[in-house]
Amino acid sequence: MEHVDVIIIGAGISGIGAGCHLTMKSPERSFAILEGRETLGGTWDLFKYPGIRSDSDMYTFGYAFRPWTEGKDIASAESIIRYLKQTSEEYGVDKKIRYGHQVTKVNWSTPDKHWVVDITNETGHFQMSCRFLLTCTGYYDYKNSYLPKFDGYEAYQGTIAVPQFWPEDLDYKDKTVLVIGSGATAITLVPSMAGETKHITMLQRSPSYIFTRPAKDKIANVLRKIFPSMMAYRLARAKNVLLNIYSFNKARTKPKKIREFLRNMAKQELGDSVDVDVHFNPSYDPWDQRVCLVPDSDLFNVLKDGSASIVTDHIDHFTKTGVKLKSGGALDADIVVPATGLNLQFLGGIKASVDGKPMDVKNMLNYRGMMFGGVPNLAAVFGYTNASWTLKADLTCGYVARLLIYMDKHGYVSATPTLPETINTEPLVNLQSGYFLRSLDTLPKQGTETPWRNPENYLKDFKTIRWGKFNDGVMAFE
Repeated sequence: MEHVDVIIIGAGISGIGAGCHLTMKSPERSFAILEGRETLGGTWDLFKYPGIRSDSDMYTFGYAFRPWTEGKDIASAESIIRYLKQTSEEYGVDKKIRYGHQVTKVNWSTPDKHWVVDITNETGHFQMSCRFLLTCTGYYDYKNSYLPKFDGYEAYQGTIAVPQFWPEDLDYKDKTVLVIGSGATAITLVPSMAGETKHITMLQRSPSYIFTRPAKDKIANVLRKIFPSMMAYRLARAKNVLLNIYSFNKARTKPKKIREFLRNMAKQELGDSVDVDVHFNPSYDPWDQRVCLVPDSDLFNVLKDGSASIVTDHIDHFTKTGVKLKSGGALDADIVVPATGLNLQFLGGIKASVDGKPMDVKNMLNYRGMMFGGVPNLAAVFGYTNASWTLKADLTCGYVARLLIYMDKHGYVSATPTLPETINTEPLVNLQSGYFLRSLDTLPKQGTETPWRNPENYLKDFKTIRWGKFNDGVMAFE
């Protein structure tokens, strides 16, 4: 059985970043990146629907150690994939990726002080072992999307295009399209398709908060002309981190003001072409659910010019030609796109156990937003939900790399967060988004006290994760 120091599961933005951190900090350390698919990129290669792009700026969604240098920082999936490939090649991580390696099960062996990883590829089933396991699988179920139970769904005789499994040969030119949903996927699809469809309608059960900004950061691009690449990148990154933290905290402490600000932004963009108080007036406070980003006002523009429209209503049932609404109206469409959300999945659905005993995921306690009480030598990358994913991914991967150096220095073979005797717990993520609420029983919990609490704040995490002590009285070393 082949043994390496570290196995990284997943070759998306987190997995490639993890490989880079290990290469930079411990070039002599052996590691392998196991990727179930045949190419790198994770989410950015899997999803193929029109217009797919980042919903965070690339100065914070990019890696801390490698500048984003393209003009647009609200970037297309193609640009992100290019960035990931260039990064993996520059740090030699591309040579560590083993494609077509699907991890099915992992088990920690206390007597052997290592993880045994069950893998399936085209040659069959085999095992590898590693000292430390780092999972970079994200939290989505890549094989199954979420679809509400619509009455009469099977009666519809048009084309169904699920965003997560977008048909590559779908022809929507001069067709009538109905997009169901109001989240990031829907607001990306509508303006991307509007120029070619006969008409496209976004049907939402309830509105989302929409924030618009230019796809190009003028300040960041000026900084690049003045300073060396890395310095300009760090300044732009710092600016955006601070702005994000400020706006998020403002939304939590003064929700009425932020609600009014976002409502006025939509009104200024749309004028009287759309009833803002009906279609852009959520019932919840800002950041109870994610605020959706619209670059260059693209959604507002297609609503204004009439190539797209928005309807706020509930679906009563599907018909042969479209949907019947509870208000009594009807929407017919040649193509229906159910952008109704995703299913969450812990560790990518991998069966995980300690000494043969399956992990009870819903009762696991998260340590510093990356490890788990009572589980040795395992970290999972779980990015921010109120900021760029990669900010937390960078901190987590850097922590693991430094932790392994610390363990080597002191002759330790395992590191295990020690569970407290008693602690109050709460959901891992404090968002009211449907995809989180549906999945509370499938995700670990967080505590109400440090280091079991996940602060969802980059500056706090930077202090405690980047500069905090490994031997903090909670982490037990052997």
